[in-house]
Amino acid sequence: MSGAVSGPVVVFGGRSEIGVAIAERLAPTASVIVLAVRPGSDASAAAERVAASGVRVEVVDFDADDTAAHRAVVTDLEERFGPIGTAVLAFGILGDQARAERDEAEVVRILHTDFVAQASLITVLADVMRLRGSGSIVAFSSVAGVRVRRANYVYGSAKAGLDGFASGLADALHGSGVDLVIARPGFVIGRMTAGMEPAPFSSTPEQVADAVVERLRTPGAPVLWIPWQLRAMFSVAPFVPRPVWRRMPR
Repeated sequence: MSGAVSGPVVVFGGRSEIGVAIAERLAPTASVIVLAVRPGSDASAAAERVAASGVRVEVVDFDADDTAAHRAVVTDLEERFGPIGTAVLAFGILGDQARAERDEAEVVRILHTDFVAQASLITVLADVMRLRGSGSIVAFSSVAGVRVRRANYVYGSAKAGLDGFASGLADALHGSGVDLVIARPGFVIGRMTAGMEPAPFSSTPEQVADAVVERLRTPGAPVLWIPWQLRAMFSVAPFVPRPVWRRMPR
C-alpha cells in the first residue's frame, strides 16, 4: 500500500456517506480517523461505524463556510493528531435550483460552499503538505461541471469552477510529493439525491469510496471518473447541440 493512506486521515464533512465509506476503507492503515463536522451536528452514528474497524476515531467541529478559520483548523488538527496523511473534502450542498433562479442569496450560498470554501481549504492543505513533501487530498468534482446543464446550472457551475481550480493546482503540485485526486462521480444514490431519478451509470457511496481508495493506493492521473464509463460518455458532451443539451436532465 502507498504511504499516502498512512497516518491521520481527516474527513472534512465527516457525516457524508461517501466520506464515511472512504474512512472505513482507509482505517486499517490510519493512525487515527478524524471526522470534521459542522458544529452542533450529531456524528455519533458515523463515528461508531468507522470505529467498528478498530481504528481510533475523533470528532471535531468544522464550519466549511468559515474560510477565515481554515488555516487555524488545519494547524490545530496537525498539532493534536500529527501531520495529515490523507484529507478528504466530502462536504457540499446541492442547493435549490428553482430558488436560485430568483434569489441571488441562494446562488451565493451554493457557490460559496461548493467552490469558494473548497478552494480555500484545498489551498491550505496543499500549502501545508507541500512544505513537508507528502500527503494526499481528495477533492470531489462532478460530471455536472464538465458541461453545465440548464437543469442544475448553479450547482454545475460551482463544480466546474472547482474542477478547473483543482486541475490547475494538481499541475502546480506535480513533483512536490503531494497527491491531489479530483474525483468526478456521476449521479450518486444517497441522502443528498433522495427522491431524484437516478441517471445512467449511477453509483452508490460505497462504489465511489472503492474507486477513490483504489486510486489513493495506486498513484495515477489526477482525474478519476466514477464509474470509468462516464469518461467516454462526456467526451462527446461538448459536441451536443445546445438546443438538445438544454433539455438534458440533471
